Amino acid sequence: MAEQTKTIKCKVLSHGENTFEQTLIVYREALSFIVDVIDSEFNSLGSLSTKSCVTAVEKLIHRTKSNPSPKYDFSVKFYKFPSYFRRSAISKAFGIVKSYRSNLENWKEEREQVLSEGKKFKKKAPVLSFEHKVFPVFYKNNMFNQISKNEAQIKVFKNNDWVWETVVFNDKNLKNRVDNSWKENNPTLIKVGKKYFLNFSYSKKISLHKTKLRDQVIVAVDLGLTNSAVCSAMRFNGTVIGRKFINQPLEKDRLKTKANKLKKAQSQSGKISAPHFWRKINGLQKHIINNTSSEIIKFAETFNADVIVFEYLGKMKMPKGYYGAKKLRHKLHHWCKLGIQNKVEEMAHYRGMRIRRVNAKYTSALAFDGSGELTRNSKKDLAVFRTGKVYHADLNATYNIGARYFIRELLKSFSEKKRLYMEAKVPSLTTRTRLTLASFISLHQALSTEGAKQLA
Repeated sequence: MAEQTKTIKCKVLSHGENTFEQTLIVYREALSFIVDVIDSEFNSLGSLSTKSCVTAVEKLIHRTKSNPSPKYDFSVKFYKFPSYFRRSAISKAFGIVKSYRSNLENWKEEREQVLSEGKKFKKKAPVLSFEHKVFPVFYKNNMFNQISKNEAQIKVFKNNDWVWETVVFNDKNLKNRVDNSWKENNPTLIKVGKKYFLNFSYSKKISLHKTKLRDQVIVAVDLGLTNSAVCSAMRFNGTVIGRKFINQPLEKDRLKTKANKLKKAQSQSGKISAPHFWRKINGLQKHIINNTSSEIIKFAETFNADVIVFEYLGKMKMPKGYYGAKKLRHKLHHWCKLGIQNKVEEMAHYRGMRIRRVNAKYTSALAFDGSGELTRNSKKDLAVFRTGKVYHADLNATYNIGARYFIRELLKSFSEKKRLYMEAKVPSLTTRTRLTLASFISLHQALSTEGAKQLA
């Protein structure tokens, strides 16, 4: 059982760009004040849980009848500040300070280690930021009252007072994407550009598939160089029952053009922010991610897949000789891969499917038939095996990805004695980075021998 969440963004239609600006400013100033307090008192607060910290900080800053003289009087600057906003800001500030302190300790340890080795340490120490572009959460009944499907009252800071304001929002997304099985959480008021939105968060407990390994159907996905994604549906016995190629050539061509123009503008004008270029680049990236993810899920649903298997991407490594527009395109390609994996994971979990990742090394460099290393053509889309066979390079990789998942899950269930017996029968099992579909088929053959049956 896993809890899944999703956020529905609803545009505020009744108010302009500056209506809630004062609310955001006051909330962020309050957060900065509390961050400073927690940082000053961290020695006594650091070991507390978030819930206990909220209580402790309120005693330090909030004036009441039983606490008439707090150490830091919050109400002097933030008169009539809503209690739910105050507690929300304390929780947020505690997380900010804890993160800073943790990063600082890691920096000190890294510095000591580098200096003890006689090397220079140039990495700068982390700095605690007091200004954060955070948005307030409106707690139901206290800060938020829904009047109708597209109308609600929220408490905002207006004319130096906290008052109820009626807002009208677009509820089209709520109608289309949410049913009664999802639990609605407290909304958040956010600002994007000059527009305001109410973000409604929903949660739901979903049971993921618990199909036995021998009955599983998996979809192995390779996020390749020439295609956005290549998918193969595979059964436990190694039979490939479906294939799919996903690509967006038009969007990729536009993306390449925009990236080249951006680097050209930066080379002429220096390191400019270029928001116009980035808006278009991010829009194209988002379309590629969403379209690819949707097609992968549709393919998985067609074959009633239990698991979707990806390569583990890890940190981005920049190849030598990459600079300018070529370096930017490599970064965009890596970010797109990460975006696709995260989006597919989210969509798959809604449908009860599991996500697994395998070692990516040599999945594309080794032929699935076990003939060894292959060579690619100049376009990187076709691979030539040592046997002379020509095959699609990314499709070959998907077979190896699927095989590595099944081999790993099988070996987990073996005793040490049985695993060593299998490694003796199939030597390629000893090196995870050399596993191919041929290794998986050989493992099946070894399992059918009398010796393997006796060890079962």
